[in-house]
Amino acid sequence: MRVALMTAGSRGDVAPYTGLAHRLAAGGHSVTVVTHASFAKLVTASGAAFHPLPVDPRAELESARGRGLHRSRTGAGKLARVIGLAQAVVGRMADGLVESARHSDALLLSASLAPLGHAVAQELGLPSMGVYLQPLAPTRAFAPPVTGTRSWGGPANLLAGHAVNHAVDRVFADATRTAVRELLSDARGRGAHGHGRAAVRTGHRARERQSWRVHHGFSPLVVPRPGDWRAGLTVDGYWWPHDPPEARLPDRLLAFLDAGPPPVFVGLGSATVPDPARLSALLVRALRAAGLRGVVQRGWGGLRAEGTGDGDHWGEGGGGEDMLTVDEVPHSLLFPRMAAVVHHAGAGTTAAGLRAGVPAVPVPIQFDEAFWASRLTALGVSPCAVPLRRLDERALTAALVEATRRPPYRERAAEVAARLRAEDGAGAVLASVDGLAKG
Repeated sequence: MRVALMTAGSRGDVAPYTGLAHRLAAGGHSVTVVTHASFAKLVTASGAAFHPLPVDPRAELESARGRGLHRSRTGAGKLARVIGLAQAVVGRMADGLVESARHSDALLLSASLAPLGHAVAQELGLPSMGVYLQPLAPTRAFAPPVTGTRSWGGPANLLAGHAVNHAVDRVFADATRTAVRELLSDARGRGAHGHGRAAVRTGHRARERQSWRVHHGFSPLVVPRPGDWRAGLTVDGYWWPHDPPEARLPDRLLAFLDAGPPPVFVGLGSATVPDPARLSALLVRALRAAGLRGVVQRGWGGLRAEGTGDGDHWGEGGGGEDMLTVDEVPHSLLFPRMAAVVHHAGAGTTAAGLRAGVPAVPVPIQFDEAFWASRLTALGVSPCAVPLRRLDERALTAALVEATRRPPYRERAAEVAARLRAEDGAGAVLASVDGLAKG
């Protein structure tokens, strides 16, 4: 079966799908990952085919509109801004989705593209299903993760979940109308399957009425399946990013790891920050105050643990023999060698830290990151979260000392990692795709 796996967003919204694509291909399916052109190398390294989408997510985050996210201090404010950002770019991706769908037998859709992708699948008469990295279906169990709030209480959580889904449908409304009109026009006289504008008006509700299947790529150990979810929504286990057999850590990093005790990883992934130099210096000072070595990942925020060798140093926050800056490296190879991981608590990095079996100090910034940070503390692998907006050297130092010097955190992390390795999240999706192929 020709499967198009469609996703949009940052690297963390793409990497888990490389492992899922690899597993589906090993199961005999022809898989194309449809996502931003900037992730072509990441996708093709998994052995999957690649179809590009035109939007550059990093450029959008670094634009004036993207930088505006940092001016919002509440989850609701950030959500409103990101909705505006998405509305400005989603129409540019519609043609790429339609083109890829025309050459596919089934569509697997991330949450970020589900409203548009589902409508396209209906018009083309293709089966589709969701493959989500976050729990977005309304529930009384917790508030929508994208709001950055743990809970408002059962009834309010449920109401907020429906409101968020409605807002997401509104983001895609114009692009979906345009795509559906083009498909209907092209199919005239050739037996269109279309539901036309009705499908656009009823996006989320249409999927619910169909009991549209959604697989969730996280562990039920981390987020138990809510008891009030409908049938067809499953929590299956993580989809791990695919690392090619030849993947290895850079020699410079290996030498650093071998030169002393296990360091602490610090990285904010695809998040951008207003003042990278100031934040980098704070992070390094906290690591040193805790008596720890550090590996700082540059990421999209431009963090650095060391100077460039041309006089560009930051005094007491600069680099040295105890600190190293790295670019993208496989977390699966690096994290098991860490004393702890400090990260923004994005869904993918949270999963990588849990898989490695090391303690965590989450520094959530926005959207679903506070939700995943709360899961880490509830699991007992983290002493606390230190949100970026309240980050100071003393608080981070205290959290680092607690995470690295109290054995229960590492013991619990090792226990969780062992249980995660026994799960097979990708296998559940493969079984569903096999079922579609048998028809």
